[in-house]
Amino acid sequence: MKISRFACATALASSILLAPAYVSAQVAPTTPDAEQVTPATVDDESNSTSAQGGEKPDSKGEILVTGSRIRRSQFNTADPVNIVNFDQAAQAGFSSTAQVLQSAAISNGTAQINNSYGGFVTAGGPGANTLSLRGFGTSRSLTLLNGRRLAPSGSRGSVGSADLNVLPNILVDRIEILNGGASSIYGSDAIAGVVNVITRSNFKGILADAQINMPEIGVGKTERYGLLFGAQGDRFRFTGSFEYSSRQAVAQSDVNFTRCQTSYRKADANSAPGTGDFIDPLTGQPKCYPTGVTGESGVTINTIATPNFNGQLVDRAAGVPAGYGALPASAGFGAPTAQVCNRFRPDSTAGGAVLGFECVGGGALPLGVRDTYPRSLLANEIVNPGKNYTGFLQGSYELDALGNAEIYAELLVNRRKSEQNGNRQLSFDYPFQSPLIPTNLRFPTAALGAQPTNPGVPVGIRVFADYGIYNNRQTVDFVRALGGVRGEIGGGFHYDASVLRSWSDSSYTSDLVLTDKLNQSLDVVASGSGFVCRNTANGCVAAPALTPAVVGGQFPASWIGFIAEPVTGKTSFRETIVSAVVDGPLFNIWGGPVQIAVGAEYRKQTLNDTPALDSQRGNVYNFTSSTITRGSDNVKEVFGEIEAPILSDRPFFQDLTLKASARYTDYASYGSQTTYKVGGIYSPVRWLSARGSYGTSYRAPGLFEQYLGATSGFGAASGDPCNNLGAAGQNPVRVANCQADGLATGFVQTNSIAVLQRGGADSGLQSEDSVAWTAGGVFQPNFGNWGKLSVSADYFNIKVDGGVSQLGSATILQQCYDDPDFRAQSVCGLIVRNPANQALTVTTGFVNIATARVTGWDFNARYSVRRGETNFDIGGQVTRFGQRYNQLLPTDPIENDIGSLNNPRWSGTFDGGIGFDKISFRYSVEWVGSTNSSADYVGLTDAQRATYVFEAKDYFIHSTSIRWRLDNKFQFTIGVRNLLEQKLPQISSGAYNRVGNVPLYSAYDYVGRTFFANVRAGF
Repeated sequence: MKISRFACATALASSILLAPAYVSAQVAPTTPDAEQVTPATVDDESNSTSAQGGEKPDSKGEILVTGSRIRRSQFNTADPVNIVNFDQAAQAGFSSTAQVLQSAAISNGTAQINNSYGGFVTAGGPGANTLSLRGFGTSRSLTLLNGRRLAPSGSRGSVGSADLNVLPNILVDRIEILNGGASSIYGSDAIAGVVNVITRSNFKGILADAQINMPEIGVGKTERYGLLFGAQGDRFRFTGSFEYSSRQAVAQSDVNFTRCQTSYRKADANSAPGTGDFIDPLTGQPKCYPTGVTGESGVTINTIATPNFNGQLVDRAAGVPAGYGALPASAGFGAPTAQVCNRFRPDSTAGGAVLGFECVGGGALPLGVRDTYPRSLLANEIVNPGKNYTGFLQGSYELDALGNAEIYAELLVNRRKSEQNGNRQLSFDYPFQSPLIPTNLRFPTAALGAQPTNPGVPVGIRVFADYGIYNNRQTVDFVRALGGVRGEIGGGFHYDASVLRSWSDSSYTSDLVLTDKLNQSLDVVASGSGFVCRNTANGCVAAPALTPAVVGGQFPASWIGFIAEPVTGKTSFRETIVSAVVDGPLFNIWGGPVQIAVGAEYRKQTLNDTPALDSQRGNVYNFTSSTITRGSDNVKEVFGEIEAPILSDRPFFQDLTLKASARYTDYASYGSQTTYKVGGIYSPVRWLSARGSYGTSYRAPGLFEQYLGATSGFGAASGDPCNNLGAAGQNPVRVANCQADGLATGFVQTNSIAVLQRGGADSGLQSEDSVAWTAGGVFQPNFGNWGKLSVSADYFNIKVDGGVSQLGSATILQQCYDDPDFRAQSVCGLIVRNPANQALTVTTGFVNIATARVTGWDFNARYSVRRGETNFDIGGQVTRFGQRYNQLLPTDPIENDIGSLNNPRWSGTFDGGIGFDKISFRYSVEWVGSTNSSADYVGLTDAQRATYVFEAKDYFIHSTSIRWRLDNKFQFTIGVRNLLEQKLPQISSGAYNRVGNVPLYSAYDYVGRTFFANVRAGF
């Protein structure tokens, strides 16, 4: 039965769905007094909630709530703040704080960088786990630990966001999520929202914890072992934890859906998916392609290119020609009578101009003919392995001096060791007339031109071989130290002053081929029955003679050992924060005391990424190279906040409170800026409230956006707008512009596109501004012995103007070659075409061009009741997005992304549980709504839209667990995550990144049904 979106939304207020333990912010938790502590028992659900930042509440039970620096006695605020109970969320099978955050309702419907993105260029480098709220990106989402910033960490030059891997797990009490902008409270970056991870501060004794998650497929196990300890005296409190966690890899060979990626297209609008796939002439089945964006984009393995492009012409009228093999009619050959061949694979029976090789691609031939699928591709990982070592200590000591002061400190230490295995092509050129080329392939011309990585040396034969698996690995050390003092001034005022220092140091290594050594090995002379390097320095090993085995990727180990070696870079990031805040009551008005908080803060950040020397020199062969990224910035800020209870405890005015905040910011790099926020809450009766806020936010570009060193990468040759010039249906403006570049009709690009990235500090990069407002209501009746209900609905609207963004190479090429004023556009200055071989180089950089907006509704509901020894609760959170768009250029049309693939209109989390005596049961559901891009994907023609499949049905992850408490010292939990293992959606190639035929999207569980067990023991 199909479940409608409306049914899923209204389930919040009903009892038809259960699910991870997300506690509504409107249900105020019990706050412990100064003497109350939690003993070393395993009954975490009875754990009292500690104050933000580990601060003990005062005698009035006042606490700090995320999004404000003013103390209050309850959680009702002008902004929606949702609370995630970490222990109950763990009952849904989550094994880390990072997983809990990335699966929360505010983040579940948007793409998050997790352990399935190891093969992509991401902020923080491979292995980092980051958080993007509302789909605005990691740089616009602020993560706090105990109310204070969590500094960025990671590897490579794009370190600019917090890595969730550094967060502790066993010590976490709850997570508070502010669903809106808060730059006036926390400064830059708090645009899309704020996440505050709060640790347990009231604990004494020792608690041991162990959890194992084992997928049903038999690989990909995760383990976590932790020790929590604490002590308390008359004047001091001390808690800490040590943890170790590990995650095994999951390769493409381990799951069925990645073993053969196909085009997954329809023959026509009325056909089933897959009927339009190219049929492999060798197997008679749909052809398998390498996993990636488009699959059959022309990537070729185990083939060669020769100077004799016209060596084999296809006479379609005469049928399938010799040298093409027995291609079935369904292979996709059309009516043209003559086509040029430019790729050949070994075939001892083949004749024609290239003896011993058959043609497998060129001209209008299907590019898929020349693609191959070596078994080494199955070693690519869909989940990358990693290990984490984490220690966290926090403590405080009370003084009689300085206003009954309390000295406090925190120390977080983390080491992440991660790695990624990936397959790569090894394309290299045998020099013209090289003795390594067999006689039958020594053509009299060198029409392929000069080698792109060996200028001046003409090409004899170009080999596209399978290099096999190469390894990336990272070690990231992160230290965060906090020290401060807080106390009373008098008259109800409090002060808090602190210094926070963070260090991140990492090394990153890749096993790469070096260009100079490869060129040295290909320059050989005869020696006896073999060959030796002309230059024998460095222990040079001569390249192997060209044979079918070499084309098939079978290389001598000694040669690979010479041309490839580990290439290591170093990254460091430093952050220092000095802050002071004073808060307290000013005077009384009709509804109570007017509260204020004022303070000042100084922040300084420094980034230094030093790639390996070979990377800086561009000596890494056909791989991303980069130069040094180095820069620093500092900011001085003053801020203030005021909250005025206009009326309280009066007829129709149970509560009317207004609040406002402002912050003045002065960056060394971008000057000064002022942000503000106003809001309020109105409750005519105790159980009904209306709330709302309006505010501005501000974000200075991160250090990597300012100072990113020149970084090079490669794009597919098919991305050249002039590729296959003059093909049917091509934009006539584009054709004319390509011809103006000196290209002839029928031009085919055979070189990868070089893409250079750079920072924006030298090109006038400016800060970005945003506006956010929310409006909603809360309904929370108390039914006495029959429990409590809390229901809320909040509208959000966030817009960023002048957003910092990086023009993609595809956008630059399209904007230039499709413009009638060709080469008059400034964007064309970012493109260089080599006149010798027509290869393209595109330079991209960070600029202030983007306008981004997101709107929608958050719905929350929870019902809980306790009758005798039985506890029952049920609830959930649902987000309905109305609009999300990123207008990269002012001339771009506004295209709403909501409803398109990976941008669901609906997403939600639901959970429920029942507990009695020593047993409790929990059930949870994570939901991502259906999407459909087939009708509006802008990169497709009308004819293609009828045959491409870009649809995904509603996707659910069901999880359940049961917990036994043997006594108040021992506890066992067993459960199943992804219980029903819903089938993953499949899409066509040609537009979106894929894992097999499945979209690359963090909301999907690639591992499948997973069993988990947790054991806790208190002492």
